[in-house]
Amino acid sequence: MTTQTLRALKGRRPIVCVTAYDTPTAHGADAAGVDLILVGDSVGNNVLGFANTVPVTLDMIVHHAAAVARAKPEALLVADLPFGDAHLKPGDVVKSCRRLVQEGGMEAVKIEGGVALAPQIERLVLAGIPVMGHIGLQPQQVNVLGGYRKFGQRVSEADALRADVAALENAGVFAIVAEMVDPRLAAELSRLARVPIIGIGSGPDCDGQILVAHDILGINERAPSFAKAYASLAETMRAAFTAYANDVRSRVFPAAPAKPVPAPQVE
Repeated sequence: MTTQTLRALKGRRPIVCVTAYDTPTAHGADAAGVDLILVGDSVGNNVLGFANTVPVTLDMIVHHAAAVARAKPEALLVADLPFGDAHLKPGDVVKSCRRLVQEGGMEAVKIEGGVALAPQIERLVLAGIPVMGHIGLQPQQVNVLGGYRKFGQRVSEADALRADVAALENAGVFAIVAEMVDPRLAAELSRLARVPIIGIGSGPDCDGQILVAHDILGINERAPSFAKAYASLAETMRAAFTAYANDVRSRVFPAAPAKPVPAPQVE
């Protein structure tokens, strides 16, 4: 999968995207034939114990990106540009994205923002770095927003999101994530946009969907309302650890070595 083949899926079939942070999860997602694996800055609240994505640094993203890349998946590999980096001087933004590609093994970067960041994104595309846009709820803005909510229900907000899509398309993005966008507006944007609109919490009518692997697998104790767990690995994990602890305490594990069989006597 490349940025161009993924873009060509628009109108042909829904695009399947998964957010993952390590080699085993990337192997599992790729075995299922997902189209895109995102190494998201959501590693902060799903793996590293942070309350949100803001504390995640570029070094952290590069570290987890490289782990995913080592799986050598067929899926397109994309990584988030973390908090604040998209607002640096243009040359410094290119340096950050270059690290994600050269050190992290990524094939594209995802950047939160619309109209305001379109000029920065256009420079990156001209530098040979494919960019995936991200509109609607932008988790890196949580301290400004004061929390998470749905976007596009007000007329002014819907108009702003339409403008964001147009600006990002003109800047050269190959796809756009629409997070927590009103489903009716998300459906409209998907119809009108020339590039795929990948939804997360934005209803069923987008060109594709993305979910965090930990939510899919049922690892997170508290998942977003729009997520769907396809397994209950948190429960399975607790049961496995409990069984192991019980076996150690009762000396069932490790098992006692079998008594050696005496060697046959040679006459």
